[in-house]
Amino acid sequence: MAEEEKKEEKKIIIDEDWKKEAQKEKEILAAQEEGEKKPDEEGTHRGPLPEGNFAALVSMLTTQALFAMGVLQVKGQEPREPDLELAKYQIDMLETLREKTKGNLTEAEEKVLENTLNELHMAYVKVAG
Repeated sequence: MAEEEKKEEKKIIIDEDWKKEAQKEKEILAAQEEGEKKPDEEGTHRGPLPEGNFAALVSMLTTQALFAMGVLQVKGQEPREPDLELAKYQIDMLETLREKTKGNLTEAEEKVLENTLNELHMAYVKVAG
């Protein structure tokens, strides 16, 4: 009789464990579905993020510089005055990146960085005018 109680006790523990695991999986799936359905601030769904690479880093710093110069505006917000100090800082960051990666970039990456810096310098001069 003691053996039967042990078997039943183990079965109950296994059943409870299974139920707990099933509940956890259910909660995880519900959270994932909720996360997929959750819209961003504009009411749209964000797509997948692009691959993190050198061009994306240059693009990110460039966008910040253009935003600081007032070339880029946030839709629905009042136009902001250019922050030339912040724009210069972002351009300086790209120039530092160029110096620190010299000799380690592909030809295409070098071209992207050089062209970007040239465009940013021209935009800065125009805005600072």
